[in-house]
Amino acid sequence: MAAPRFTTDHEWVRLDGDLATVGISDYAQSQLGDVVYVELPEIGRRVEQGKEIAVVESVKAASDVYAPVSGEVVAVNTALAEDPAKVNADPMGEGWFLQLRLADPAELDGLMDEAAYRRFIEEQA
Repeated sequence: MAAPRFTTDHEWVRLDGDLATVGISDYAQSQLGDVVYVELPEIGRRVEQGKEIAVVESVKAASDVYAPVSGEVVAVNTALAEDPAKVNADPMGEGWFLQLRLADPAELDGLMDEAAYRRFIEEQA
């Protein structure tokens, strides 16, 4: 499994073969506060990089989640319907949102690695 890559909108993507698992970063979940609801896309939906793919609602606000890469949704984390707090507890693990069959692996090249993402967050503070 490859190391995660990050977007400037605080989504992460981790490639495993041709499947890309997507979620929001630890920084994003900490900014949102307690997550109370996650709206996930339908399996089979084709998504484009940078376009809205999900919605996460917290006690503070509702936020769109954007596709870090283009592809077809092949799985969603149905456990989030029963326990959306998984996003807060383990955003890079059990709190994943969906899996995509990657359309263009080259899109990953435009995303930040973990070190670059940390610097990005520090610059935002």
